[in-house]
Amino acid sequence: MDSSPITSLVVIAAIAAAAPLLGRAVGRVVKIPLVVFEIVLGILLGPSLLGWVQPNEFTEMLADFGLAMLFFLAGNEIDFARIKGRPMQRAGLGWLVSLVIGVGAGILFSPTVGAGVFIGVALTSTALGTIMPVLRDAGELRTPFGISTTAVGAVGEFGPLLAITLFLSGTTPLHATLVLIGFAVITGGAIWLAANGAGKRLHALITSTIHTSGQFAVRLVILILVSLVGLSVALGIDMLLGAFAAGVLYRLLLAGAPERDAELVEAKIEAIGFGFLVPIFFINTGVTFDLGGLVSDPQALLLLPLFVVALLVVRGLPSTLAAPPGAALADRGALLLFGATGLPIIVAVTAIGVDQGALDTGTAAALVAAGMLSVLLFPLLGLALHKRSPGYAVRPPDADMTVEEA
Repeated sequence: MDSSPITSLVVIAAIAAAAPLLGRAVGRVVKIPLVVFEIVLGILLGPSLLGWVQPNEFTEMLADFGLAMLFFLAGNEIDFARIKGRPMQRAGLGWLVSLVIGVGAGILFSPTVGAGVFIGVALTSTALGTIMPVLRDAGELRTPFGISTTAVGAVGEFGPLLAITLFLSGTTPLHATLVLIGFAVITGGAIWLAANGAGKRLHALITSTIHTSGQFAVRLVILILVSLVGLSVALGIDMLLGAFAAGVLYRLLLAGAPERDAELVEAKIEAIGFGFLVPIFFINTGVTFDLGGLVSDPQALLLLPLFVVALLVVRGLPSTLAAPPGAALADRGALLLFGATGLPIIVAVTAIGVDQGALDTGTAAALVAAGMLSVLLFPLLGLALHKRSPGYAVRPPDADMTVEEA
C-alpha cells in the first residue's frame, strides 16, 4: 500500500476515529482505556505488521505536539488545593521510595549503571492523563480514594519529569537546577499577577471572546504551551517539563473565572487535545513500536513480564503510602494498581535512552510494552477492586468534601 506522508496521515485519522467506536463496542463487555485501541491499531497498521502507516517527519512532529498537549492537560487537570496536605506529602514520600527501589532494580535489569538509571526513572512513573478519565467517569475525583489517587498520579508525573531534567537531559545538574528555579519564578509571577487583579481582566477578555472567532482562551493556551515548550528546548531540557508547567500555569491564570466560562474553555482545550493531538501521539507510539525487535530478542521477551511485575513493586507498592487513613485493603490494592499504571513517561524516557545510546531497542520495547499492559489492565482491575471496598457505597461519588476530610 502507498505509504506517503499524506496516506499515513489519513490512516492515522481513520484510526483515531475508529478507536472510540471499537471502545464503545468492546465496552459493552469490558471497559478498556481508549489509548489501548489507539496503540494496538498503530502496531497493526504500522511497519511491524501491515505497513499501511510509515513514520515520517510530519506525523512525528504532530506526535510530539500530542505528547506536549497530554502533559499540558495533566498539569491543567491537577487541583493542587484539593490534594495538598497529607495526600501530597504521602504521595511524594512514596515516589522517593519508588525512585530508590527503581534505580536499584534498573541496575539489576541492565548491564550498565546508565541504562539502569533510565529504567529506574521509567518505572517510577504514573500515567495521570490515563487514570484521571477513569476516575472522572467513575465519579471518584472528589472522594478520599480519588484524591489520594490523583496525588499519586500528580507526583508520579512531576517526579519523573524532575528526574529527567536533572539527570537524563544531558545537561549538568547545576544548569538543570537553575532552569527549574526559573520555571518556579515564572509560576510565582503568574500567581502574583492573578492575586493583583490581572486575572479579572484576563477573565473578562476570555468571556467576551468565548463565543466569537477571537477564541482568546484557546489562543492563550497555545501561546503558553508553545512558549514554555520552546523555552525548555532552548535551555536544553526535556520539553515535557515545559508542557506540564504550562498546564499548571494556565490553571492558575484561569482560577477565579466564572465557572460556566471555565468549563467551556476546558471543553475546548480537551477537544483540541483529546480530539486531535493526543490520539496522534498514542497511535504513533504503536506505529514506531519495535515489535520485531521485541519478539526476536529472547532477553527482551523475558524482560517484559519482569517489567510488569517491577511496575507493581517499584511504583505500585510505595503508592499505597498515600491511601486515606483507615483505607480498606481493597482500596490499598486499587491504589497500588492505579499508581503502577504508566506509559507516556515510559515512552519519553526510553526514547531519550535510545537516542543517547544508553538503552538498546529491545529493552526499550519491553519497557513500553509493559507500560501498554499496565494501561490495559491496571485501571480496570483497580476500579473493580475499589468497588469491592466496604466503604465504596457509603459515600456518594464526587460528594463535596474538604481536603482535610481526605
